[in-house]
Amino acid sequence: MPEPSQIFTIASSLALIAWVALAAALYVATIRRGVWMATAIAIPVLLALAYIALIVSGFGEAEGGGFGSISEVRALFASDAGLTAGWLHYLAFDLFVGTWISREGLAAGVPRLLLLPCLALTFMFGPAGLLLFYAIRLAVGRRAVKAAA
Repeated sequence: MPEPSQIFTIASSLALIAWVALAAALYVATIRRGVWMATAIAIPVLLALAYIALIVSGFGEAEGGGFGSISEVRALFASDAGLTAGWLHYLAFDLFVGTWISREGLAAGVPRLLLLPCLALTFMFGPAGLLLFYAIRLAVGRRAVKAAA
């Protein structure tokens, strides 16, 4: 199995490429379906498999690790395997959420230009991007209701 640092580098590069493709897919409909399959399924599955391999190989390394306190969680990330596994967790879930934002946003008629900052924020700060999307989605929904009335 590759070293955690190698997995970290490969996974981070793959995720960055996926996020760029996800942003491009907002504007290029012909690539959208393939990109969404890659960013919602294929890449998260690969990241999940690497995550599981790291967890299994590093299990027991985190002495005193657990979820009962902040010090126990800190211990889980004390090894390179644990830290890389945590990073893969973020990469997989944030990419999945970014794909959901793209799909949901386009289906709801959210302007693509407003989806881009949601994707960028989700890429960098996960939940903050999701919150921005919900705020924009709420505003667009209210505007659509007023226009229909």
